[in-house]
Order: sequence, then structure tokens, then C-alpha cells
Amino acid sequence: MSSNWRRYSRLRITPRSATTEAAVAVRGRREVQSLFLRRGADRRLRGGHLWVYSNEVDTARSQLSGFAAGDEVAVRDSGGNLLGSAYMDPHSLICARVYQRLEERPLDRDWCALRIRAALALRERFFDRPYYRLVYGDSDGMPGLVLDRYGDCLVLQLNNPGLEPHIDALRDAIVEVMAPAGVVLRRDSRSRREQGAEQPGELLCGVVPERLQLEENGAQFSVPAYEGQKTGWFYDHRMSRARLAGLAGGGRVLDVYSYVGGWGVQAALAGAREVMCVDSSRRALEAVGLNAALNGVQERVHTRRGGAPEVMNELRAAGERFDIIILDPPAFVQRRKDLKKGISAYRRVNEAALGLLEPGGMLVSASCSMHLSRTDLIGAMQQAAVRAGCGLAIVEQGGQGPDHPVHPAIPETEYLKTVFAYRLPAL
Repeated sequence: MSSNWRRYSRLRITPRSATTEAAVAVRGRREVQSLFLRRGADRRLRGGHLWVYSNEVDTARSQLSGFAAGDEVAVRDSGGNLLGSAYMDPHSLICARVYQRLEERPLDRDWCALRIRAALALRERFFDRPYYRLVYGDSDGMPGLVLDRYGDCLVLQLNNPGLEPHIDALRDAIVEVMAPAGVVLRRDSRSRREQGAEQPGELLCGVVPERLQLEENGAQFSVPAYEGQKTGWFYDHRMSRARLAGLAGGGRVLDVYSYVGGWGVQAALAGAREVMCVDSSRRALEAVGLNAALNGVQERVHTRRGGAPEVMNELRAAGERFDIIILDPPAFVQRRKDLKKGISAYRRVNEAALGLLEPGGMLVSASCSMHLSRTDLIGAMQQAAVRAGCGLAIVEQGGQGPDHPVHPAIPETEYLKTVFAYRLPAL
């Protein structure tokens, strides 16, 4: 790749905040502030967790108002012992994220390149094609960051403002390790929307077309590079979609919350006789048509626009029945306090789906809600079955693929649940 990426404008780095305590660590010519924790608040970090909550900070020694987003700090316990290096996001509940445990190290190009190389080596052990999540935040030691690979193009998503001052280092490291044709920067994650820090996608370097191409389980897809959900695609369901393909032959399939057709198009390509994709987004359904055509299955893939519960009720009223129904909704539980309400929402959509499913049919029910356990999802499915007057037999379960590894000290990194359930005859 040519070096013309250097001509792209560099983001202005937020000035270093005022010192909150007289004691400041000096690393070469860089001054690094210390973030002191309250007594006993270091237990999680010593166990390998990477998050510091604002209520764990000793604000008498480390006033959060004295830090700016992106400040690098040395995290210390109440006795002054070093726990690791972190970057600050002082206005968030998670006010600091540790990127290097047990030592002081700058969040610079060399550090970023080291982490990206390690993440790449892991993916190359599992995937022989360059289409996957290359960096998955905390699990790859790069908290707050997602990097998805679409062949020779990459999409970088920053999940909090604390990474903004480090964009130059991230970009330079990506170019050094991956030599991409181009990189798109996305700042539109849910957490950033909640903080009022959402911004449109932009070209970070090189050249990236409006639509990106990818392959998954032998299917071809085109997704938006600068808009759409997440980074344009959901690589996390790859394994479950492959499993579904083996069950779809000859069946009539309903793909609810279809987005751009990841489930439905693959089912059609695997031999489903008819697929109906349901989504509330016009643009998403237009992409379903495009992706169906890319795979030569446009005659068997149809779309219907509308809210999932309403469309399913309309289909039931019209006497429609399906052999396979996929429910892959957005997160109904985004905070722990929403758990009860969210479980009810999962129960309702599963009940509506069971009303459309043939006896002996397969319900594929998924949840990306981090706070919803697999047990809660299965419980909601069972409640739905009781209300629908049928039985269920769980025959298989799935989750996120190896490009979404789980950090053993951070249970929040395991978020995806997929349940394959066989609909038994009416009770």
C-alpha cells in the first residue's frame, strides 16, 4: 500500500488534564498521572478484570474532574502498588479501562501493533478467508475497540470517547500490521449514542467503497461501510448460521429481524424452498434483495417490512405456516434493571413465532443481550411454549465464534446465545 494515508488529517489530541495529586509518575519525558483506588477496590483487577468503575476511585486522591477522556494513567491500589496502565473515560460509569496489566506502558503505535498481531495470529488459526472480527475489545487486550475485517478493508469502531486521542496510534499500527486498502472509522455504538458522542462514519485512511464485500459459509454478502448496524455485519452468528444451513433444505423459512439477510439468504442457498425476511428497515430489506441476487436465490427470497410482533400476528391471521423460524432480535435487555421487562419481550416474540411454526418445525431463538443468561432465554422460550399450547425440545445450542473470544475474567464478553428448539405437538 502507498504511504498516501499520511496525508489524511490527524485528529487533535485532547490536552493532558491537570494533575490531581502531587505524586506523578514520570516515564521518560512523559508524565503519567496515578489513579488511586479505594481500599479493597483492587480485587477485580488483580483477578484479571480490566474495568475501573467510578465508585471504586479514591476521589480524595484522584479527582475524576481532573482527568480528560483518553488520559493515560497508572492505576494503583490504596497502598500505591501498581495494578496496570489504563486510559480514562472520566464521565462514564466505567471511568478507566486497563490496557496493560502490572506495568506502565504508553498506549502508542508499538503497543497497538503488538496487540493487533496477536489478534491476527489467533484468527488465522481458525479462518482461511479474511472475513472476521479481527479485534474484539477486552478479549484481545484492547478494551473499548472493535476491528472487523472485510478482505483488504477494515472497519474500526470506538465504543467510548476515551480512545479518541489515540486514533493516530491505532491507525498507524493497523497500517503497519495489516497494510489495508483502507480503514473506516465508526463512532456510532450504542454506548456512544447514550453518551451523546455518536458521529457518522468516516474514512480514516486509504480508499474504502460505500459497500463492502464478504464471504461467510460459502455465501456472498454486500454490506454498508459507513452506516448500518455495528460495523455493517454481524460475524458473531457465523457458526449458528452454518448449522442452520444444514437443516434448511426443502423448508419454508421465516427470518425475523433479518437485517441484510445473513440467516435467510444462507438458508436459501442451502436449499430452502422459500424464505421470508422481516425487518422494520427499508434499507435493510433492500440489502436483502441485493444479497439474495448475489447468491442467485432471489426467486426464493422475499421481504416484508414492519415491526416483528405486528408482522407475525398478520401472518398468523393469514394462515401462514413455516418449517423454520429464526428470531435474532436486537438486545431487549440493555441494563440489568431492564431484565424482567426484557424477559417478557423475549417471551412474547417466541410465543408469536410458535404460533406460525409447524409441528416438528425448528425455532432458532437468539439473544445478544449481555445481561440475559442462557437460562433466562430458555425460560422465556418455555413460557412461550406453554402459552402457545405446545412443547419444545432443545436439540442444540450455539454462541459466538472464535473471532469473539471470551475473556475468562470478564463474563460480559460472553453475550451471544442461540437455541435450536424442536416444536413438539400440541399438549
